[in-house]
Amino acid sequence: MINSINSAAALIAQADALIVAAGAGMGVDSGLPDFRGNEGFWTAYPALGRARLDFSSIASPRAFRADPALAWGFYGHRLALYRATVPHAGFALLRAWGEGMEHGASVFTSNVDGQFQLAGFDPQRVLECHGSIHHLQCLRPCCGDIWRADGFVPAVDADACRLRNAPPACPHCGGLARPNILMFGDGAWLERRAAAQEARMQAWLARVRRPVVVELGAGTAIPSVRRFSHGVVQRHGGRLVRINPREPQVPGREDVGIAMGALDGLRAIAAAMEKL
Repeated sequence: MINSINSAAALIAQADALIVAAGAGMGVDSGLPDFRGNEGFWTAYPALGRARLDFSSIASPRAFRADPALAWGFYGHRLALYRATVPHAGFALLRAWGEGMEHGASVFTSNVDGQFQLAGFDPQRVLECHGSIHHLQCLRPCCGDIWRADGFVPAVDADACRLRNAPPACPHCGGLARPNILMFGDGAWLERRAAAQEARMQAWLARVRRPVVVELGAGTAIPSVRRFSHGVVQRHGGRLVRINPREPQVPGREDVGIAMGALDGLRAIAAAMEKL
């Protein structure tokens, strides 16, 4: 493990650009749930457990059409939680590493929680491949508009997982609004915002020469983040540092896998970097 940590520190020290690739495990050290399996999900949302509704059932446009108060009870609770959560110290370490590199840092994340922006990362350098809970769109949708959710303050009955106040409405047609998040069975997600983020990411990647990808808490069940990490290594000559307590295996001999949680792994690498 010590050799892997030292190798990771060396890769970061020689890079001209930092790419943070983050999955659900990145938020665990901030106290956020990662919804691993039904039992973990139902522990976080016991009302949904009593109704035997799993994550894929409630995280769908169908849930908003069938029971808007329940669907917004779930997403409203998450919105309030993410607004109130303080990003853990690992975010600051990553920011500091990126600020010391020629081309700075960019972020690719499957998380919809907005934690990187809250931690001070440049919003123009963040790609949220599954969208953001802090943005809304029309459920139908009646148009292609995406707008911020800042004006919506959910009042949620946590015991029943139901919204108690009025849900957000589309400013164009007056119909129900939903989060601008790619859900399960979702053919109506408006991806214009994510597509613009991707275009900025690709333009930035074209300028870098020695990128290092620090991937955190991204598993193989929904491999969006892992596919991105491997693509950067293959197409841009980067190296990969994968921090994952259960699945730390890496594709190349020059890549590094560390079997730790996000915050512990980042702190260990930071300590090694101080000795370089």
